[in-house]
Amino acid sequence: MARGKKMVDRVSELMSQPKFIRNIGIVAHIDHGKTTLSDNLLSGAGMISEELAGRQLFMDSDAEEQARGITIDASNVSMVHEYEGQEYLINMIDTPGHVDFGGDVTRAMRAVDGAVVVVDAVEGTMPQTETVLRQALKEQVVPVLFINKVDRLINELKVDEMEMQVRLAKVIDKVNKLIKGMNEDMYNSGWKLDPAKGTVAFGSALYNWAVSVPFMQKSGVSFKDVYNKCREGDMKSLAKGSPLHAVLLDMVVKHLPDPFDAQKRRINVIWHGDKESVEGKSMLTADPNGPIAMMVTDISFDPHAGEVATGRLFSGTLRRGTELYIIGSAMKANRVQQVGIFMGPTRVEVDELPAGNIAAVTGLKDAIVGSTVTNLREMTPFESLKHYSEPVMTVAVEAKNMKDLPKLVEVLRQVAKEDPTLVITINEETGEHLISGMGELHLEIITGRIKRDKGVDIVTSEPIVVYRETATKKAGPIEGKSPNRHNRFYVELEPLDQVTVDLIRSGEVSMNQTWIERRDLLVANGWGKDEAKNIKDISTTNIFIDMTKGIQYLNETMELVLEGLHEALQGGPLADEPVQNMKIRLVDVKLHEDAIHRGPAQVIPAVRSAVKAGILYAGDSLLEPIQKISITVPTDQMGNATSQIQGRRGQVLDITSEGDTITVVGRAPVAELFGFSGDIRSATEGRAMWNTEFAGFEIVPNNLVKDVVIAIRKRKGLKEQMPRPEDYLA
Repeated sequence: MARGKKMVDRVSELMSQPKFIRNIGIVAHIDHGKTTLSDNLLSGAGMISEELAGRQLFMDSDAEEQARGITIDASNVSMVHEYEGQEYLINMIDTPGHVDFGGDVTRAMRAVDGAVVVVDAVEGTMPQTETVLRQALKEQVVPVLFINKVDRLINELKVDEMEMQVRLAKVIDKVNKLIKGMNEDMYNSGWKLDPAKGTVAFGSALYNWAVSVPFMQKSGVSFKDVYNKCREGDMKSLAKGSPLHAVLLDMVVKHLPDPFDAQKRRINVIWHGDKESVEGKSMLTADPNGPIAMMVTDISFDPHAGEVATGRLFSGTLRRGTELYIIGSAMKANRVQQVGIFMGPTRVEVDELPAGNIAAVTGLKDAIVGSTVTNLREMTPFESLKHYSEPVMTVAVEAKNMKDLPKLVEVLRQVAKEDPTLVITINEETGEHLISGMGELHLEIITGRIKRDKGVDIVTSEPIVVYRETATKKAGPIEGKSPNRHNRFYVELEPLDQVTVDLIRSGEVSMNQTWIERRDLLVANGWGKDEAKNIKDISTTNIFIDMTKGIQYLNETMELVLEGLHEALQGGPLADEPVQNMKIRLVDVKLHEDAIHRGPAQVIPAVRSAVKAGILYAGDSLLEPIQKISITVPTDQMGNATSQIQGRRGQVLDITSEGDTITVVGRAPVAELFGFSGDIRSATEGRAMWNTEFAGFEIVPNNLVKDVVIAIRKRKGLKEQMPRPEDYLA
């Protein structure tokens, strides 16, 4: 206990000195050794015993994580490391590697300034390595590289000393190629990874040793020693002579930026407010005396303290009792109850916490992940987080006992707060509750937690695929009449071009920017000036444009028009699935002069029916989620791997060979991938390694659309026949 108290005191002292703080994330593909690495760093910092390091999985505090041997939630921990006679505070986040939990990586990257990218020396870079690196660079997070499992290269693959160095150099080249391809400016301005400079380390997280060129000069442990000791199985003396935590944390302190340096660069990318404002200047300098500006990157529930909002504090100092506003929510002040930091699963209270740190705060009941928290009534919010994947599967959830229904609704709202990559639909009339997530594992974990941690006994359906609806051609003008026949709305619809869809997805085009900025960007990408300046709404990847001129009362009715539009886009006419990639133009409107005759009950149904009928006239079709699949197998199993992709309406995109292994890269619809893991195991005698990642949505083949639509309509209790435009134009 005394030891723990001493550690907290040292952490508290360093928290107020940003130049001695490093905020870092550990990122990697699944099973490349992040959590074992994190354990050993903690053991080096004196926070867990050496014997347990690598086996305790301290950062995987959830029972499900321990049982499955994977990281599901990003975990935070603060520890102290001494470098060249000075103590440094390292705030570290261990992130998941499984593609289903990529949202946690995106959120963690907003909180940190540097990332330790972990790559398995045997497997090399994998698809998820590429994804996490892209997430880091997008957030202006500086990478360093740790090549793990070097012992496997020597002892299992039996490579000689020369071959070992060639293979390690190949991994570094591949990571550098990825960085250069994603952002050449950063690569050229010093982000290129270079062992000679000390931005690359090699080692074994399991056996607690590592080497880097600068540390070799300090310790005298060379590559030759590494090779010989691994061959002899003498990992203990390697760990003694060149301990993992010392090598890695030295690299972190020397090569990853402190909050002062990082915020000068990062604020320009993640915050689009006025840099000359008080809060702008404070964030650029990480000023502890400036206004409070924090971005929430995680929400968890503590059985004693309630909701805990964790996030990066870019400016100001947090203290208990401070009144803070959550920008974008009902502007009621939330009072801070406790301020703390995380030491793995334990939250430690502190008196105050200044800018540049990762804070854990209770009392922010209106906050959700992505919220901007400040003591200013008005502040430009931080750039919203962009997740690289979208929900592709859904399960229906019911309470086993009717008396648990109110509790289930409450728990689902909590779950949606904790994990913003989930989409929760609560239908309080039918009692059906839908959870949409990133894949089978994601949904399995979430529903398991509802039963185990939240104490609600639930029954879940088999997972089903999430589809989208979209137009395939132009249509219109379509007339939508209000029930009283006094108001008429005329709309034209067409598919939205892919360039604009990509601009919306990347956040470059949104309703948050000024209309001039948005107009200029769209005109530069081929839009006409008139359309570009009259955009009234962007919801998901649908754009609504008001092309009418001088229509009386339209301004005061526009809010109702948008409500009708959103209702139509939430569930399209074919199968009541979300609509995306549409351009909808309002071209004419006839409104009753008396406000009482153009209220919500008249306007909303008129717009909704015009849009839904219009989508059908515009060749409504279904989009299905596609996943990219990468399968690595021994050469003699190549045929079995390719047939697993081709037999699922998939196509093989690329086949590469290295040594005696083949990597097959393909793509297939999510609808065909149920049970894939069991099938690929049995087809390749358990010798395949594979992973999948989200690859967007594609149009369902024409010959399948009708069957899929009828099956969805049947499941949703809709009429079991293909809808027609006339159904909506009464």
